[in-house]
Amino acid sequence: MKNPTTITAEPGQPFVAIVRDFDAPRDVVFRAFTEPDLVRQWLGPRRMIMEILEFDAVTGGAYSYVHRDGEGNAYGFRGIFHTVVAPERIIQTFEFDGAPHHVSLDSMTFEDLGDGRTRCSGRSAFLTVEARDAMIGSGMEKGVNEGHERLDDVLSSLSLAG
Repeated sequence: MKNPTTITAEPGQPFVAIVRDFDAPRDVVFRAFTEPDLVRQWLGPRRMIMEILEFDAVTGGAYSYVHRDGEGNAYGFRGIFHTVVAPERIIQTFEFDGAPHHVSLDSMTFEDLGDGRTRCSGRSAFLTVEARDAMIGSGMEKGVNEGHERLDDVLSSLSLAG
């Protein structure tokens, strides 16, 4: 893997930090996080198909989507975009329909590294350590890593098109 994803969850703390560098300019990476047609192409594990029900990536906007697997299982997610500052930062809530009332507050910053590269630094704050541990135990790491690999492909195709 060219640019590994670093996922950190300190014991006893209700936080997860995710950092990943991408070989694309900051404005292009930001678009991939905020344009529904692009998000659909990369967010989540490879074995899932994503259906976006709502995705309005503006301050005060909302999102809702469903991942479906080959066995017919559906996994719904939703939240509110609290702050969207292009191309610098996104702050949003995140809730899995399978664990209602376990909302995390997620922030993502997009740092221009120069040479057409971008560092995405995310931090999720959970209500409890147990909620954080349940998210990690759900296969989050695999989904994040596969999603980032898929995002590499999307960013590469955007760079070729642009």
